[in-house]
Amino acid sequence: MNKVILYCRPGFEKECAAEITDKAAALEIFGFVRVKEHSGYIIFECYQHDEADRLLREIPFADLIFARQMLLTGELLRDLPPEDRITPIVGMLTGAVNGAGDVRVEVPDTNESKELMKFCRKFTVPLRGALRAQKLLTPQEKANRPVIHVFFIAPGCCYVGYSYSNNNSPFYMGIPRLKFPSEAPSRSTLKLEEAFHVFIPSDEWDERLGSGMYAVDLGASPGGWTYQLVKRSMMVHAVDNGDMAQSLMDTGQVIHHHADGFKFEPPRNNVYWLVCDMVEQPARVAQLAADWLVKGWCREAIINLKLPMKKRYEEVCQSLDLLRNSLKENSVHGEIHAKQLYHDREEVTVHIRRFWSAVPGRRDER
Repeated sequence: MNKVILYCRPGFEKECAAEITDKAAALEIFGFVRVKEHSGYIIFECYQHDEADRLLREIPFADLIFARQMLLTGELLRDLPPEDRITPIVGMLTGAVNGAGDVRVEVPDTNESKELMKFCRKFTVPLRGALRAQKLLTPQEKANRPVIHVFFIAPGCCYVGYSYSNNNSPFYMGIPRLKFPSEAPSRSTLKLEEAFHVFIPSDEWDERLGSGMYAVDLGASPGGWTYQLVKRSMMVHAVDNGDMAQSLMDTGQVIHHHADGFKFEPPRNNVYWLVCDMVEQPARVAQLAADWLVKGWCREAIINLKLPMKKRYEEVCQSLDLLRNSLKENSVHGEIHAKQLYHDREEVTVHIRRFWSAVPGRRDER
């Protein structure tokens, strides 16, 4: 197995390919990328046979922006016989992985693959039994073991491989399954909910998404992102010249400021969260978030960067560099992660966490 498959949002295959090529080159691993537009995945084929597994281990999945999942695979299995699709799949895995903790039968996230999903659900049960019989899969699911992936790209055609549970997406097809809350003012609420699932470990939610915290939502109207903060019993300063949903105002947890998000300053010094989903140039939004963190106006921030039609990967890299450089130049220690989430469209969501502030006269929060 010398190939790495990365799932991505259809239409962003070139960005995903550019990113994995850069990451691999930084490790002095070289190969070529197979890209088919709007397919929902790409394949990076390594020149050296053993380097694909090294890529899987050494490139932090959390650092990949455009990839939803990353797995090692071999050659495409074609024309699987309808009477016995399992034997070739088991054969491909034999000697490659032992004692995997889970199996996922998946498809690209495209309209063409929706019909395949029905087959995948039914096929998973007998496949799981066969893998356990060959001891390729543990008797019960184990979260700390590798994950077997069977990736069907067409009827009877699939890639077979595995990912490492400590360096992959924990979600089926790399997509968190979230239900739109009917009381939310807009579907954009799912972007922030997904960001919480992706960027913040669940065992830290009580500490970092706790009730009673103060938050600021820039570009809040009509309140999709504010809804997620209110839902977690936070007090929210919603900043937008547009109207907020009355249902949010009735909670008593929201103060609406009719103001420009780029000029607004927090009215209190204990704001924990800054969130921002304004339609603006990516660099301008990135600089705004950097300013808040440098000034110590918030501890964590989640922002959306709206991408241009061309040079999207380059635009994201420039905005992230701007953030990193601003924090470094002002001696602010923190971490930055970016991901094109499932509920994003032509955008990327960025999470920034400040560990301490070097703002004169302010008490450091450690």
